[in-house]
Amino acid sequence: MADTALGIPDHHYREGSASLTLGSGFFRPDSRPSRDCSVLLARHQQQNAEGQLRWLDLMAGCGIRGLRWGLEAVPVRPERVELWVNDGDPDRLPCLESNLSGLPMPVRISSQAAEVLLAQAYLEGRFFDLIDLDAFGAPGALIQPVLQALRFEGLLLLASTDGRSPTGHDRAGAVRSFGAAARVHPASWELALRHQLGLLARQAWMLGRGLQPLLCFSEGRTFRVGVRMRRHLQPGEEHRLGLLARCDACGSQVVQILRNLSGWPTCRCASGAGRWSVSGPLWIGPLQDPQTLAALRRDPWLREPGAISNQTQRLLERLEADPGSPATVWPTDELARRVGVGGPPPLNQLVTAVRRAGFQAYPSGVMAGQVRTDADLTVLLRLCADLCSEGT
Repeated sequence: MADTALGIPDHHYREGSASLTLGSGFFRPDSRPSRDCSVLLARHQQQNAEGQLRWLDLMAGCGIRGLRWGLEAVPVRPERVELWVNDGDPDRLPCLESNLSGLPMPVRISSQAAEVLLAQAYLEGRFFDLIDLDAFGAPGALIQPVLQALRFEGLLLLASTDGRSPTGHDRAGAVRSFGAAARVHPASWELALRHQLGLLARQAWMLGRGLQPLLCFSEGRTFRVGVRMRRHLQPGEEHRLGLLARCDACGSQVVQILRNLSGWPTCRCASGAGRWSVSGPLWIGPLQDPQTLAALRRDPWLREPGAISNQTQRLLERLEADPGSPATVWPTDELARRVGVGGPPPLNQLVTAVRRAGFQAYPSGVMAGQVRTDADLTVLLRLCADLCSEGT
């Protein structure tokens, strides 16, 4: 069998309630957590909706998301959902038609270019309540047409495989793709998500809309954000766009709101020898919505055998425990190295100690072994040293 990251031969595959033919296109079985989360969000939307819903899988591949939405996200009254499934490759049509033929709701299958489908839907006044855009590379060119075709309070699930630009390894690419500066940072996955959200927010604000992140995560290859587009900006929403600076020499970090930019403070380096590496503008607000995540985890569907994978269950637990704010995150192994101890302190013990010192602290749900906190680096190093000395 061929490597699943490069494309797999035509064979049968089961996931959740779905049984389908994969075809010969690109498919990654280990992206199941993103598909599980999309089903949960679709179920949550359907359970709270009063009228008709329209869902779009814009780059469908073999159609597994649309199939799982139709089988698992609409337990009753499937006629209330109109399902659109599209892939720009016309050779995928036979596979899509075969896989989706047994669904109990109206299904529109197409092979249009994504921008053409979105433009036609917008001109015809056909707005979507849920759009999944799982793009290869950076999806920036499609964000504005996607937001224009998304209904107020609609959900957008956006994926990007561009790992170099937003993590600071292709600075020119970050300027082109995100209109932002990106610098290398220990919390690289998180900064990639924040750059994506910053671009989404700026595009939504241009339309007079607001943006609310619901869940954001990455497994290192793909960066995934799930957001709700609000009818209006929420009070103070502009304060969630800013700049994040880090000194590579001493490890200090500081955040500034873009609206209130002023001079940068000094870092911990002696005699002003430090130098800030600044990333942004990017999203500095929360990455997760704990209320939505709690509702997803209460869904009785999760009690059905095989509804979601164990990996997805662990992911949801991590995200619910970490709101993704504040935006400053430190790896525990870096803290231990800077205080000169052999190994990092247990993450949960460090979180508890920081909270007892009067600061916010959470284990990062985005990258393992990192603490999210508004405590100053000096406080973190002292607490880290105390914990390590207690353990010796």
